[in-house]
Amino acid sequence: MSRIILSVVGARPNFMKVAPIARVFAARSTVRHVIVHTGQHYDPEMSDAFFHDLGLPRPQANLEVGSGSHAQQTAAIMQRFEPVLLDVRPDLVLVYGDVNSTVATALVATKLGVPVGHVEAGLRSRDWSMPEEINRVVTDRLSDLLFAPSRDAVENLRVEGVPAERVHFVGNIMIDSLVALLPEARRRNGLARHGVAERGYALVTLHRPANVDDPTTLREVLGALDELGADYPVLFPVHPRTQARVRALDWASRHAGLHFMPPIPYTEMLGLTLGAGLVITDSGGVQEETTYLGVPCLTVRPNTERPITCIRGTNRLVAANRAAIIAAAHERWGRYSPDGCAIERWDGHTAERIAAVVCDGERFD
Repeated sequence: MSRIILSVVGARPNFMKVAPIARVFAARSTVRHVIVHTGQHYDPEMSDAFFHDLGLPRPQANLEVGSGSHAQQTAAIMQRFEPVLLDVRPDLVLVYGDVNSTVATALVATKLGVPVGHVEAGLRSRDWSMPEEINRVVTDRLSDLLFAPSRDAVENLRVEGVPAERVHFVGNIMIDSLVALLPEARRRNGLARHGVAERGYALVTLHRPANVDDPTTLREVLGALDELGADYPVLFPVHPRTQARVRALDWASRHAGLHFMPPIPYTEMLGLTLGAGLVITDSGGVQEETTYLGVPCLTVRPNTERPITCIRGTNRLVAANRAAIIAAAHERWGRYSPDGCAIERWDGHTAERIAAVVCDGERFD
């Protein structure tokens, strides 16, 4: 008899996390895998590109909740997800990452008595000003199966009193998608299309409210990127949130080297990450990707829920001010590690281990 497993995605990073799971479950005749998109983040053009690049099947349902305050969005997701859950009646709900969709659907499933599995469990920044930290902690408390990406995440859960039998050290699901798409990213050679040379440019991604919502902070960061643009090309695919804030500043760069670009598909972004001399970001997933690829990374944040990328990888935290970013960029520029940074179970087989736990009852300590 088939088991029904329902996966919830709500934002673009979730697509990368569910894609390897979808491939593995598709190969198992005993699993019916249902994908529900909450519509928390939705851009038709970008979503189409993600589905195509990742080989991801179309979600069976889109809740189309759209934007709103955290309370409004979380409430809307809960209201719209409940009837879907009652209709599908899955044996397990898998939630991913730390967005509002993650905690909202975990709450609904738990209240209806449906087991929850959290992919990317145990990550902690210990910064309660971050909505994502609240989502992570609450989701882990609700989950029956906790799929941890790293040893430090397992330790976080142990210290918090989570029973060991619920925790499985399966590895990093983001690396599964990276490994699968790396050959295509190399083949596309996006560097030539953007007119840059390998290791000869910086790549930027910024979207977190702490960096883009305050005009003074945003001016500091943009000023640093502009100054770096005098030395080498700085490619900046601009998140819609960031784009709106930059436009409101009425800010203009002084150097031709800073290139604002529209958002680009994941595979193209991966190719640019691989070839960069430096990546400047505030994204959690980019910290992991640059560590695996051995590309130097500056994370414009005071803390990270992925400290392993700083301890054993190529990542460094930097304050959101002009002088600090420029100094750190000069220090980190070009420190590429061609063999990458090996971290235990970041090997492209995380989805297989998750499926073995869910379907075969295996354990991964």
